[in-house]
Amino acid sequence: MDRYHYRFRSVWRLAAPPEAVYAVLERGEDYPLWWPQVREVVPVDDTTGTARFRSFLPYDLVVTVEARHSDPVDHVLEAGLSGDLEGWVRWTLTAHGSGTRVLYEQEVEIRSPLMRRLAVPARPLFRANHALMMRGGRRGLAARLRPV
Repeated sequence: MDRYHYRFRSVWRLAAPPEAVYAVLERGEDYPLWWPQVREVVPVDDTTGTARFRSFLPYDLVVTVEARHSDPVDHVLEAGLSGDLEGWVRWTLTAHGSGTRVLYEQEVEIRSPLMRRLAVPARPLFRANHALMMRGGRRGLAARLRPV
């Protein structure tokens, strides 16, 4: 096992069609409006921005996010990550009944010097931190998609 490598996978079920979910997810600059742990997103250009996030651990992660693949027909969004985390993230949306099955995948290597020093003893905390962040994201996205 590479102590700096993480692979995450989350599946969410949402009561909105894939097109509506995709429309929210493709607007990265709006994530702080609905995802509590995404503290800030600053666009750099049409395909790149920086994001700062924090879950329950008292530590901000800052990454540069660069769009790699955006397919509104197949409902797939993929981006590369660099900075405190290096790797990629992908959203894949499929129709599920009258709603959407959201598959979130992420594969990263931690680059932050502090996180690298704590890589072995804090690994369970890092995983729990990520799980809580994902839970907050699912709740926030579901609330954002609810009709007014």
